[in-house]
Parts: sequence; C-alpha cells; structure tokens
Amino acid sequence: MLINKHWETIYFYLRHEYEDNLTHQAIRILQMISRQEAQTISTIAAKLHLSHNTASEHIKRLIQKEFVIKERSQQDERVVIVKLTEKGQQALATHTLLDETKLKKIEEKLSEEEKKLIQSAFELLAKEAYDVFSH
Repeated sequence: MLINKHWETIYFYLRHEYEDNLTHQAIRILQMISRQEAQTISTIAAKLHLSHNTASEHIKRLIQKEFVIKERSQQDERVVIVKLTEKGQQALATHTLLDETKLKKIEEKLSEEEKKLIQSAFELLAKEAYDVFSH
C-alpha cells in the first residue's frame, strides 16, 4: 500500500503553519491527555514507555508553555491529574490536524462522489486503526 507516501504528501501540503517548537514526544503527550480524562503522569509514562522522571520533565515544559495544568483529583486528593488548557488544545490542533482553509480549497474542486469516496476511505482506515491498536 502506498498510504504512507500519499499521507506524507497530503500532510506536507495541507498542514498548518506553526511557530511553537514542540517535540514529537510533547505532541504525543498532548494527544494522550486529550483522548482520555484524568491522565496522571504515571499513566502517561506507562503508555508512552517513558520513565516517570522523563514524563514529568515533558509535563513541566508543557506547563511552562501553558499547554497543560495539574489539578488534584476530586475523588482522591493524593492523585494529581494533568489536563489540557485551551492553549494546549489549540497547539494540539495546529500540530495534528490539517488546515481547514486548505482542505476547503480542495473540496471545492471535488465532485460529491469523490468527497463521499474520500470520506468513506478515511472512516474505514480510522475504524480499523482504532480496532487494531486501541487496546
């Protein structure tokens, strides 16, 4: 399958332009926090196969950039939860989503049938990725 080659081209042309300098690991941490509420540094470290200290250092940098905050759990005061801020949500979107303005320009050129075909293909790929790797 040539998906990777095509995806690289799609991402190259349709990505957002961004100025903040986030590492790949920082983006993965933001993604993890956004996908599941009540993330702790320990769960982030375990899921990304990092030491607790390494994950903690990444979180500290994200706090300095105001992308995440730490809060005490309401259920258990001993537990500290990491949450995305509005600024963190925006940074995550900029670094992981395609630029809507660029997408609209392409969409205007496509027929309804082509739009449906692309939508179906991406839905299938997303579903299979989730089914295979979400466990």
